Amino acid sequence: MDTEGRWRAMKKLSNPLKGFHPIVQMLLAGTVFARAASSMSLPFLAIYLAKYTDMDPFMIGLTIGLGSLAGTLGGFFGGHLSDRFGRRLVMLSAVYLWGIVFIGFAFSTAAWLLALLNILNGLCRSWYEPVSQALMADITEKEKRFKVFSLRYMAINIGVSVGPLMGAAFALVNGKLPWLVTGVFYLMYAVTLQLLLNRFGIRDIEGEKKEGASLKAAWNVIRLDKAFRYLTLGNILVAIGYSQMTSTLSQFIGDHFRDGTALFAWMMSINAITVIVFQLPMAKWAEKRTPLMAIAVGNLFYALGDVGYAFSSSWWAMILSMIVFTWGEILTFPAGTVLVDRIAPEGMRGTYYGAQQFSSLGHFAGPWLGGFLLQGYGGPTLFIAVAVISVVSILFYRSGERIQERKLASAQGPGLSA
Repeated sequence: MDTEGRWRAMKKLSNPLKGFHPIVQMLLAGTVFARAASSMSLPFLAIYLAKYTDMDPFMIGLTIGLGSLAGTLGGFFGGHLSDRFGRRLVMLSAVYLWGIVFIGFAFSTAAWLLALLNILNGLCRSWYEPVSQALMADITEKEKRFKVFSLRYMAINIGVSVGPLMGAAFALVNGKLPWLVTGVFYLMYAVTLQLLLNRFGIRDIEGEKKEGASLKAAWNVIRLDKAFRYLTLGNILVAIGYSQMTSTLSQFIGDHFRDGTALFAWMMSINAITVIVFQLPMAKWAEKRTPLMAIAVGNLFYALGDVGYAFSSSWWAMILSMIVFTWGEILTFPAGTVLVDRIAPEGMRGTYYGAQQFSSLGHFAGPWLGGFLLQGYGGPTLFIAVAVISVVSILFYRSGERIQERKLASAQGPGLSA
């Protein structure tokens, strides 16, 4: 490569957002700050409920679980609304309500009200995130969508890497302050988002309100879509394995390593750093492959990381296993979104992105299954089992892709598909 070519490549690397629509750039930047804000408070929800309410551990767990359950069920509904009434309305409603919810956490002590607020928190997340992804896909060329979803995942990790530290600093002043700051930030973000969406003509991009299918008809399309069904099953299996990182992995490390708490903290930090460092180069590699290839390689990285956890006996081996596991994240998260984008019929992208939230069922089943295996059979058996699950999930993704290929060939007709 000549000097001028190297200079162009360096400029492109230094400005990865160049070439994307201004709304996409704004959403990516907003993702960093929104995730930093929510990470100031939500990771400490259990501690907050224990300190400021009289809830017992069961009620605290139930309250937290209700938010996840609401998000699982609410994503499809929010995505469908965005297809019918526009991305702008659903996104702005979610962010404004989100700000109010966080402020509500700061001023509430009643158990029922805190449970309701966390349900609304789950709904807001399940509405905003799929709809913002659908909008990014709407205004991004198909060949650039893997890159934009990779940048979005990197933005999430940048925000998550700094948010908890900021939250801990605010909590030293007052335990309610992180929630109040988060709420104010989300309201500011909502106002900024509204102004910029108006500035860049989101109404013109969306067009008039769509006279789309009813909610029942949309659900029937999702329910009868075999390719999407296999994709969802694959996602659920991956979620079962991935959920061990935030449930059983810390317990296993605490029981088997000296200073296990410190080791786990280092591994979580290295997870975020690995995403930030490797996201762009690995996205460049994946853009030249099919989404299924990226997912297959990513799931193999998951499996190798899990096997590493099972047999590691030193800090360095565990940290290396976390790096390999994180490579799986970097490939599978964006590729999974691209697969949904390719399966979704025109005019139903929001509905499909929202229905992708059903994959969160794996995050419910994963901690339960992992706890059972860890207690009954030990850590090595647990992590070998989830490694096998990660590899088996590739078969479901491949089955879904084959069904989609047959569907497209059938739609083209025998003459065109030959």
